[in-house]
Amino acid sequence: MHDAIVVGSGPNGLAAAIVLARAGRSVLVVEGRDTIGGGLRTEKLTLPGFLHDTCSAIHPLGVASPFLQSVPLTEHGVDWVDSPAPLAHPLDDGTAVLLRRSVEETAAGLGADGRAWRRLFDPLVEHADAVVEGVLAGPRPPRRPLVMGNFGRHALRSAASLAQSRFAGERARALFAGNAAHAMLPLDAAATASFGLVLALLGHAAGWPFPRGGSQAIANALASSLRSLGGEIETGRWIESLEELRPHGRPAPLVLLDVTPRQLVALAGDRLGGRYRRALERYRYGPGVVKVDYALSAAVPWRAADCALAATVHLGGTLAEIRAAEAEVARGGHPERPYVLVAQQSLFEPSRAPEGRHTLWAYTHVPNGSTLTARTVRALEGQLERFAPGFRDVVLERSVLAPADLEARNPNDVGGDINGGSADLRQLFARPVARWTPWRTPLDGVFLCSSSTPPGGGVHGMCGYHAARAALSG
Repeated sequence: MHDAIVVGSGPNGLAAAIVLARAGRSVLVVEGRDTIGGGLRTEKLTLPGFLHDTCSAIHPLGVASPFLQSVPLTEHGVDWVDSPAPLAHPLDDGTAVLLRRSVEETAAGLGADGRAWRRLFDPLVEHADAVVEGVLAGPRPPRRPLVMGNFGRHALRSAASLAQSRFAGERARALFAGNAAHAMLPLDAAATASFGLVLALLGHAAGWPFPRGGSQAIANALASSLRSLGGEIETGRWIESLEELRPHGRPAPLVLLDVTPRQLVALAGDRLGGRYRRALERYRYGPGVVKVDYALSAAVPWRAADCALAATVHLGGTLAEIRAAEAEVARGGHPERPYVLVAQQSLFEPSRAPEGRHTLWAYTHVPNGSTLTARTVRALEGQLERFAPGFRDVVLERSVLAPADLEARNPNDVGGDINGGSADLRQLFARPVARWTPWRTPLDGVFLCSSSTPPGGGVHGMCGYHAARAALSG
């Protein structure tokens, strides 16, 4: 018997378990897969000797999240690797815009827009800890209201309107648009500016690092921390019903579910009814992704040499192009020139591939549940060829994960949605439903702790942290 059972061993499930164990509760984490991690997994997907992150790869919130800062990850095996520049964004003129740790150095690469970049980001970077804490706080009044008020007056705008009003040139606009497109929403949607602001702020204040050996290292470190607190983990056991965890006639442990609303409805069955169930059934999932991992014979032959300074590269061209691509996905289409996220960890961590070889991690947005995978891969590689002519010549092997493949590996990736649900303005705050304590369900002692709750997607553990705190408060 345990005081608490956590279903799912993604970063939020493990975070919830750690918070409960710190409070003296006996905790069991139950994971359906044979390995822990959720979106924090590293596998050999292509050729011998090549290590690939199957979902998340770059982790700015891994070092900036208040919860993850409270866990001694380095003591449990995480060795963070930084590239000289957090991000590169190539353009058709053969140059690349770099997001550097220094606001001043970033601004220097933006020409006449450098001053505008400094005016926007200097105040945010000065109060970076307060901004990150406020963004990850969930539906709670901010502890630093003036700081968050300044952030909010920009963040609630659409990314397109903020970029166009603040910047005159294509370089700054493109750099901001590439960050904002992580929202997986049209760039004309309200609050998409918040994604561009937070990600660029993190690049300046914390960098965009990744763990040596792969993202699995973060999951392993969280599991090691949990076990050091007396917590237990059971793998290879799929939970089909809450009855398995809280059978009638026995003392009921706390149950925290690192699942999305769709799985919660299935697990609860007839126990869950009424308005809350209907709200969960109306919950909207966002676009999916098509994920491609490459084994390469050589480094990517970028036309812009500065791309070799960054572990993360955004492909998509100008603000107008990225805006058009994301709008087409939202309409249910598949853009010919999609926005593509790329990670090239092996440039800075050679152990990811055999000597002289390299890995490449890439994905692009598609409509939820898309089955046009071959077409999408051609478009994705077309963007790579556009900015790195000859890319296909260095490809030794590729592994493609369609939306259905991602969901089969992780049921939380419904239709390939890796964020646990659309992060539009409504679901950014009312996630999964509009409640003051959104992690609490109507079922006594049952809480939701996944990225379908505030503050949403990303490897930060704060959804699990907040859910566990709510559970401990009774």
